[in-house]
Amino acid sequence: MRSSLCPTAWLLLLTALTAVAQPFQLPTPNRALFEPGAEAKYFAPTPGKTWPSGTFGCVRSDGHQLHEGIDILWTQRDKKGEPTDPVSAAAEGTVAYVNRKSGLSNYGNYLILRHRIEGLEVCTLYAHLAAIREDLQKGDKVKGGERLGVMGRTTNTKTRITTDRAHLHFEISLVANERYANWHETTLKGLRNDHGNWNGRNLLGLDPRAVLLRQRADGEKFSLLRYVQTQTELCRVLVKQSDFAFVRAHRALVRANPATEKEGVAAYEVVLNFNGVPAQLIPRTPSEVKAYPTKYHLLSVNESEQKKNGCRKFLTTKAGKWALTPEALQHLDLLTF
Repeated sequence: MRSSLCPTAWLLLLTALTAVAQPFQLPTPNRALFEPGAEAKYFAPTPGKTWPSGTFGCVRSDGHQLHEGIDILWTQRDKKGEPTDPVSAAAEGTVAYVNRKSGLSNYGNYLILRHRIEGLEVCTLYAHLAAIREDLQKGDKVKGGERLGVMGRTTNTKTRITTDRAHLHFEISLVANERYANWHETTLKGLRNDHGNWNGRNLLGLDPRAVLLRQRADGEKFSLLRYVQTQTELCRVLVKQSDFAFVRAHRALVRANPATEKEGVAAYEVVLNFNGVPAQLIPRTPSEVKAYPTKYHLLSVNESEQKKNGCRKFLTTKAGKWALTPEALQHLDLLTF
């Protein structure tokens, strides 16, 4: 059937459809992220530190501790000095988890939304909320920009969040494993897990600041998939397993290897960024991996990235050679469980 739309109408329709490819919007009224030199108005610092401590990455404890999100400062307060900024969904999605018991997490009151974007299993997390919308429940659909709650400073940490530092802790993450709760029970015996599959360990954080700025710069050409695929490489690890959870959930990250069409897949070469996010998954044939007897084999290390961003402590040296640490092996076990 031939369309009755004129060329101009088609162009407008295609423009609208393409614009949808930009998945994220700012989750609070604070717009200083897009103002040159206004970082101190956007990021909430840790006590006694400056705004970089509120950004993503190896920014805590003099670079030795990871902060797996960004802390977005308040812009509105009531007469008591408490923040009143509305917190909204950064993208269209589904409510995956709601925690209204602030004492159970250093996130305080928080919720997680799930999003399927370009073949990736993505989550956004909104933490330290004063209040979460009462009607929001697991499984509810939400639109981008829809109100989720009110910014606050709830947490269970000994160091309280003061009113001047009130903020939204915001994360954009990939899901490590849909069976996290089972892995936790098997691997971390005796370590309490109040949040099932939505324990923070199961969320592999991307840099929200970098994602939002890249999206703004690229406009309609922005691709979250391409952003993940082009993450700076920390190391490459051969995983001798023909199929595993992360691969199944993120097929879009699998690169083509024509040899596997004839021989089949015996392993995956996994390209990890400094936070353990698999940026690329390269299938390998039995003949390509027969020289490697162990389940995990470290293939290469980007030494400059390790020096710059080594706070996850995935790598060490033994007898002058790079090796995977117990932390890295546990992380790989989670991805492949």
